[in-house]
Amino acid sequence: MRRGAATLLAIALLGAAAAGCVGDDAPDTNAASGLPAAGGGGGLAYALPSLPSTLDPLAAGDRAAATVTRQIHEPLVGRLTAPYGEGGSQPGLALAVNPSRDRTTWRVALRSGVRFQDGTPFNASAVLANARRWTSDPLGRRLLPNLFAVDAPRPDEVRFLLERSVPDLDARLADPRLGIVSPRGLDPESGENSRFRVDSPGSGTGAFKAGSVASDRIELSRHAGWWGTPLGLGPSFDGVMFLLAPRAPQRLKLLREGTVQIADPLDSAGLHAAEADPLLGTVGGPASGIGVERSVRGIDSTRTIPLLSG
Repeated sequence: MRRGAATLLAIALLGAAAAGCVGDDAPDTNAASGLPAAGGGGGLAYALPSLPSTLDPLAAGDRAAATVTRQIHEPLVGRLTAPYGEGGSQPGLALAVNPSRDRTTWRVALRSGVRFQDGTPFNASAVLANARRWTSDPLGRRLLPNLFAVDAPRPDEVRFLLERSVPDLDARLADPRLGIVSPRGLDPESGENSRFRVDSPGSGTGAFKAGSVASDRIELSRHAGWWGTPLGLGPSFDGVMFLLAPRAPQRLKLLREGTVQIADPLDSAGLHAAEADPLLGTVGGPASGIGVERSVRGIDSTRTIPLLSG
């Protein structure tokens, strides 16, 4: 373990999966495998070149902002992996996404039993509120081209109706900027021409919830009622702290001294220095790879947003 580092056990891509909102005393399925209980792995520190001014996922204009907001707000579509590489991947909020033959109608089956951190049920009504927001926002319309309507045949299913074929709508619905927000986090709650309410905590379904926010750091804490916990999906950290370090040499320094366990990204010189350090490793490159402590596992690509459940 690196000098000064938090009690970092491991990190995995926050897959996520499964059903049922649970309480703080929910059983931990990791116990049978001998893995740490959810929230038993200390904290993780993560250096970024910038921090978002809002936790609104739709406003996450770059990778750094999306990395923060994605821990709180989950998009509909995702394949989620348990911490430590245990078990196979599972679907996220959408259990299945099925297109029509011409790819103009997409049926999305929703996971039941999920609640937002503020207690609001996640269901078709919540997805419709978000869809109204997307279709009334210029960025939302760019992310979901040719979408003219979304309806709900059942409480656990929504249909995306398109004017023309969109062959990759499932991939588009996995974009972190389309993270699902609780209707109580929107004003108005209907979603039509709504804005994100910065004063409404608990607006996501994710494994972490917003904590303290300052100009140089954002702290997230484990959401004990996360729906993925009884499925063995973690999170194994009690919290994640994102630190502002605008310059790549700053991020490398924080990583080398053990202040952070992840520096995202490093420049080519920083990646070379990290590779030369026996306690550090890198992912990706050559000019925008991620520097990590070698105890960190699960980040294997710079093309996806890391999800911190391990």
